[in-house]
Amino acid sequence: MMLTGGALLALAARTALAQSEPPAEAAPRPRLEDRADGYCEFVRGVADADAALELAPEVYASIGVVNAGEASGGVGTTGLGEPKPRVTAGLSYDFVGLYRGSALRKRAEAECRRQRAVAMLEAAVHQGSGLGEDAALAARARVLDEALPRAEELVTALRNDLRDGRSTLEELNAVQVRLDGLRALATTTALARERLAGRPRVAEGQRMETLLEELRTADDTVESYSGGLRRAEAWELSLRGGYDKVFDVDQGTPLSGQLMLSYDLGDLWQGSANARAREGRRRATLQDVTGVPQRVAELMAELRALQHTEEGRLREVSTLVTDLEGQLREVESLQTREVRRFRDYLLLELTRLRAEQAYLRAHVESLATFVGAGKP
Repeated sequence: MMLTGGALLALAARTALAQSEPPAEAAPRPRLEDRADGYCEFVRGVADADAALELAPEVYASIGVVNAGEASGGVGTTGLGEPKPRVTAGLSYDFVGLYRGSALRKRAEAECRRQRAVAMLEAAVHQGSGLGEDAALAARARVLDEALPRAEELVTALRNDLRDGRSTLEELNAVQVRLDGLRALATTTALARERLAGRPRVAEGQRMETLLEELRTADDTVESYSGGLRRAEAWELSLRGGYDKVFDVDQGTPLSGQLMLSYDLGDLWQGSANARAREGRRRATLQDVTGVPQRVAELMAELRALQHTEEGRLREVSTLVTDLEGQLREVESLQTREVRRFRDYLLLELTRLRAEQAYLRAHVESLATFVGAGKP
């Protein structure tokens, strides 16, 4: 039996795969959530540590001397009295810390959302034109898995006919080459899926523009809370109370309490500075620091061009599939040996085209989702 060069290469590839020992356990696919979760755990831990100081009361204690009691000397004496030992201890609570602690945690959540969007976008950029190919390869593999057993049966039957003298070697070679082509396509598809399995997967249905908008919104929220925290530093509303004992002085109940409100006048100029910082971050930070929007814009242009090309190819393949299906219906009613051989050839060629059609259809739909276009 004569085999073509392509058939020999396909057979060699299958043999090598069969002889290689399978791994004991398939390597788990990298998850974007793992990468983002680590960062989220970090920023949340930092925020909780800072918020713990803002939300908890402050314990204070001091010891010293004060001028207390009656002044020594006669009338007109300007003395302030004799120094007396004094001990104070108690609790102080700044109610503005409630806002600062809450803002710290909310800013951490915004940083977490921003990191998740960045991780998803960077994974999409890393995949490049292979974005959306997961579903396409899976669709092709399903068609081939269903069709290859039938194709194997056809070739086996043809070999039996050749042994019994009911077919020729040329007929067997023609069908065998088609079968080897299908096997090679199945092997190539399996290898491509294994290659993609080692990359972080971008979930189907994600739109690049939506992820970009989520990134911009989360980043702006981070700066909004940062500005609010800076402005909160100008205010203090604290309640202080506790033990306050001046020795050798009759005090009755040695307790003290104080409610204090303070305001830093620098806040009058801080608002405009925060507004400039927020606007500057909107205009420059995302583009100049991460560079993600520019890379995503380039990727989307590439994906739109690929989608247009794949749509054209899908129309061509669908036309061929329709034509071959029509031919197959016409010859199935005939029972001559020559027609049966032509039918077998058509079935194998139709299987290849259906596998390609399934790949193209799934790929076009995935690309349409990622770039935000409607389904074809």
